[in-house]
Amino acid sequence: MDRTERLYRIERLIRHRGHASFAQLMDALEVSRATLWRDIEYLRSRLGAPLEYDRFVNGYRFVAPQGADRAQAHELPGLWFSERELYALLMAHQLLGELDGEGLLGRHLQPLLDRIHGLLGHAGGSPASQPGEAGQRDAAGHLLQRVRIVGAARRPVPARHFERVAEALLQRRRLHLRYLTRGRGEVGEREVSPQRMVHHRHTWYLDAWCHRVQALRRFSLDAVEEARVLGTPVREVALATVREQMDAGYGIYAGGRRRWALLRFSPSAAPWVSREQWHPDQRGRWRDDGSWELKLPYANETELVMDLMRQGDEVEVVAPASLRDAVRQRLQLALRRYEATGPREDARLALTSP
Repeated sequence: MDRTERLYRIERLIRHRGHASFAQLMDALEVSRATLWRDIEYLRSRLGAPLEYDRFVNGYRFVAPQGADRAQAHELPGLWFSERELYALLMAHQLLGELDGEGLLGRHLQPLLDRIHGLLGHAGGSPASQPGEAGQRDAAGHLLQRVRIVGAARRPVPARHFERVAEALLQRRRLHLRYLTRGRGEVGEREVSPQRMVHHRHTWYLDAWCHRVQALRRFSLDAVEEARVLGTPVREVALATVREQMDAGYGIYAGGRRRWALLRFSPSAAPWVSREQWHPDQRGRWRDDGSWELKLPYANETELVMDLMRQGDEVEVVAPASLRDAVRQRLQLALRRYEATGPREDARLALTSP
């Protein structure tokens, strides 16, 4: 029986009987005297239970607040989570922090985090002998110091834009956007009906109906220069339609005719790539020479080509010919860049600069 279940049973026994002696609790829980003392102290100090010893009945009871019914004097809110589940919630909060660069969501979730810290209590293995804050480290804080989440190449979204987009999405109101189209280097005005938000590779996107082009479009929130919530209701698009049109391709690029790429990874890269998910609809198989063949759909080749470039000589595009040519051209352009210029004079300075 774990601690969470014991705390529940202590509360139920006292609630049903009105009071329970120390011996009765020990017999019911089948625990040692020391364990029961720790559980009673945890109920009092960590969970704020108004638990007191009544010498007249030789037992423990809950003290009802003035004007309240004793049977309803105490609840255990939040204790439907076991200790393992609380640690999982803590990890989820940590991951959310990586998605929430400016702390917009974190501010609203701070009460939950404080509650988790309180429920988990102090870590027995934390260096309490150290002075200052290190000596006060609780179990949650001690765990977080041993977990590192790396978010490389993150494109943060200003909190004010994220908040307004989320508000419009939840309230089903249109948005007026001042938006930078990076490919053309142009800033334009758009009125859109938000349909859903998408997080992909360390930044946020908005799938919305664009009223200028009368079609679904995907907007990168870090390219939004101004966002204003309008009073006009959105044009609703069925989520099934949004998924069909926006999720058919590879990566964040949506729209266009769906095609299939056949990739062959070298035997040295195959043990890793065979365990990776490049696309939910991918199919893979081992070849006799130890290489790994991967077949996956794409609509726009841009992001797929970038990912293939990162694999270097460990991957070959078998088909289609158009994708194979696109990768070949990018490799040739990269090679020309290196061949056209010798070692940079400022290379030593660049490598040693912070």
